[in-house]
Amino acid sequence: MLAALPEEIAGLVEQMSSRRVARWGQRDFHAGILHGQSCVIALSRIGKVAAAASAATLIHRFDVKAIVFSGVAGGMGPAVRVGDVVLAEALIQHDLDASPLFPRFEVPLLGQSRFKADPGLTGRLAQAVGAFLPRAPVLEDGSPPRLHRGMIASGDRFVSGDTERAALRRALPDLLAVDMEGAAVAQVCYEHDVPFAMVRTISDTADEHAAASFARFLAERAAPYAQAIFSAFLAPPVA
Repeated sequence: MLAALPEEIAGLVEQMSSRRVARWGQRDFHAGILHGQSCVIALSRIGKVAAAASAATLIHRFDVKAIVFSGVAGGMGPAVRVGDVVLAEALIQHDLDASPLFPRFEVPLLGQSRFKADPGLTGRLAQAVGAFLPRAPVLEDGSPPRLHRGMIASGDRFVSGDTERAALRRALPDLLAVDMEGAAVAQVCYEHDVPFAMVRTISDTADEHAAASFARFLAERAAPYAQAIFSAFLAPPVA
């Protein structure tokens, strides 16, 4: 499991038993047992390069069989609100543009622009989120948070303006959320044939108020959301 910020993994690391810590590439990789499952948890740090390097280390140094990324994201879809949860079904790098040599968003020499998340892992995450949301705090308007599934776009910038938000929605009409890591991890997993899934909790709506909303949400909800969702995700199936 990877996450970009300490608040998103701290509680999960504390819950691990038989934990061993290995340091590679200036990152700590926590290997142990969490809710009865063997796993490795690491802080990828922020940005596509950092996330890709972390994913590659998990694959080559720890021989993981799947990678799940957890964290917060900016909401982009018209129905996506702060406190909702988005599961990635496809991921794209919104700041990748090698045109006219290659089509916009396409990874040069790979022939791919959208990377699909693993359906099995995503389905398990959907069940875990579904088990958690009825117990999640209500949103500011008093309504319960909702689960959305679809496309998430990644880029090496924090989207926080109406002009950029509108431009991204015009370019990618089916976009639900933006982050700074997911599509890079998805590309690494695609190239190594490792199943990948990602769950993101919406911390802001990628507008002029994004920075303040992000900081408040990270402090108040990021850790409880992650702990609850992954407790359900890792729990053994009910016979």
